[in-house]
Amino acid sequence: MASERVNDSTVIHMAEPKANGKGKAAMASSTTKVTQPPNPKAAGGYKKGIAICDFIIRLCAIGAALGATATMGTTDQTLPFFTQFFQFQAEYDDFPVFMFFLVANAIVSAYLVLSLPFSIVCIIRPHAAGPRLLLVILDTVMMALTMAAAASAASIVYLAHNGNPNANWFPICQQFGDFCQSTSGAVVASFISASLFIILIVLSAFALKRK
Repeated sequence: MASERVNDSTVIHMAEPKANGKGKAAMASSTTKVTQPPNPKAAGGYKKGIAICDFIIRLCAIGAALGATATMGTTDQTLPFFTQFFQFQAEYDDFPVFMFFLVANAIVSAYLVLSLPFSIVCIIRPHAAGPRLLLVILDTVMMALTMAAAASAASIVYLAHNGNPNANWFPICQQFGDFCQSTSGAVVASFISASLFIILIVLSAFALKRK
C-alpha cells in the first residue's frame, strides 16, 4: 500500500493481491482398505454351539458305556443239562479279557458322568480354553482305554463264534447262544462309545482353534 499527495489530496494506492500462479492443488484420490476386526459374538456363537453338541454327545456316550458295562456284567448262561460231576455254565468272569472289559467301561462311564460339569462350563463360557483343553486330553485317554477294551473283547467273541481249528479251539456259541449274543452286544456298545469319543475330540479341537 502506497500513498501520495496530489493537489492537497491524498491518494492511496491499494496493492492488488497477487494471483496464485499455481492454481488449485489437485487432490490425489486414494482408496483405504478397512479391515474389520473379528466379531467376538460370532466366534462365541459357534463355540457355544460346539459345546452344546459336546454335552449331547457325552450323554449318548454315557448311555453306550453304561449299556456295555451292564450287559457284560449280567452275562451268564447255564445249560439245561448237566452230569453228575459237571454243570455247563458260562459267565463273563470266566474270561480275564471280559473282566478287563467290564472294569474299563465302568471307569469310562464314571469319567463321562464327572465330565458333564466341565462340559456345562464350556457352554456358559465358550471362550474358556482351560476346561476344553482338560477335556480333550482326558477324552483321548478314555478313548484309548475304551478302544483297547473293546478290541480285546472282540477277539474273544470272535473265537467264541468261529473257534480256531489250528489250535483245536471249538466255537461255543452253538451251545451258549445267549451268552455270545450278550457279549457281542456289549462289544458293539463299547465300540459306539469309542466312536463318540473320537467325535468329542474332533469337536474340542475345533473349539480350541482361534479365530
